[in-house]
Amino acid sequence: MRIAFVILFSLVYLKSNTWGFYAHKEINYLACFTLPQEMFGFYKSNIGYIQEFAVRADQRRYAIESEATRHYIDLDHWEVSVPIDTMPARWDSAVAKYGEESLTKYGIVPWHVLKVKGWLTYAMKDRDYEKIIKTSADLGHYIADAHVPLHTTENYDGQFTGQKGIHGLWESRLPEIFAEEYDFYTGKAVYLDNPSEAIWKAVSASFAAKDSVLAMEQVLTEQMPKIKFSFEQRGASTVKVYSKEFSTAYHQALNHMVERRMKAAIYLVGCFWYTAWVDAGQPDLDFDEMQRIDLTPQIDSLRSLMGGEIKGRMETH
Repeated sequence: MRIAFVILFSLVYLKSNTWGFYAHKEINYLACFTLPQEMFGFYKSNIGYIQEFAVRADQRRYAIESEATRHYIDLDHWEVSVPIDTMPARWDSAVAKYGEESLTKYGIVPWHVLKVKGWLTYAMKDRDYEKIIKTSADLGHYIADAHVPLHTTENYDGQFTGQKGIHGLWESRLPEIFAEEYDFYTGKAVYLDNPSEAIWKAVSASFAAKDSVLAMEQVLTEQMPKIKFSFEQRGASTVKVYSKEFSTAYHQALNHMVERRMKAAIYLVGCFWYTAWVDAGQPDLDFDEMQRIDLTPQIDSLRSLMGGEIKGRMETH
C-alpha cells in the first residue's frame, strides 16, 4: 500500500506541483478507510471521485471570489496566542462581536466546515448520491485546510517577514521529499458529540504551530543561506526549489509536523463524515446505484478552470 501512495504522489505532484492537490486527495482517500462497514462500501466504490473532487474547492477559487475566505482564518488578527479566548466559536456570537464583513475578510474556515457538514447530513438523509460524494469531498478539503498552520495567520506565505515561499515549502516540498516515510494509520472514525469543538480544536492546534513554522525557517535560513535553494529538472523545465539539504533540516526541526497534521486531518475528516451519516439517521447507502452515474465530465469541467487568475487571496504553493 505504501508503494501505491508513493506512485500516486509522484503522478499528482508532476501534474499539480502543490501540496493542495496531493495532500487533499490523499487525505480524502485515506479517510475512507476510517469509516464503518455500513459506509465503507459506498465510499470505497466511489473513492476515485472522492479523491478527484477533493480539489474542487480550490478549483472554484478560479471562478468564485467568495470561495477563498472559506479556506483559512487569520486568527492572529484577533488573537495573540493560544488559547483562543477572544474569538467566539459560535458564528452568531462572532458576528455580534465583530460583524460579518470583518469575519469574512479574515477567513471563516471553522464555521464553513460546520455548514458543509450540515449539507452532507441533508444529502445523506435524501440519499442524494452525487451530492454525498461532492459534499464529502468538499468537507474533507476544508477540514484539511484547517490543519495547516499557515492557514491561521495573515503572514500566510511569510510575505511580512521576508520568508515568501514558505507556504510551498511546508505544503509541497516537504511532502514531496518525505511522503514515503509518513505513517498515516489513524484507527476508526468516531461520532463527534460536538463538531464545533472538534474543528476549533484542530484550528487551535494549527494556530499554536504557526510560530514554529515561521521561526524555524528563519533560523535555518541564517544557518544555511548558500544552500537554501537548488535547481531540479521537472520535465522539460529546470526549476528553482528549496534544496534537499535545507528541506531535510527543516523537516527535522519541525519534528514531522506535516505528517502529524495530515494524519490528524485524515482522522477528523472520517469522523465528520461518520457524524453526518449518524445525524442523518444512518441511511442505507446503496453504492451499486451510484456506479451508473458518470461524474467524469464534471471533473474535466473543473479542471478547465485551472490556469486562470485566482479570485480572492492567493497563497503560493
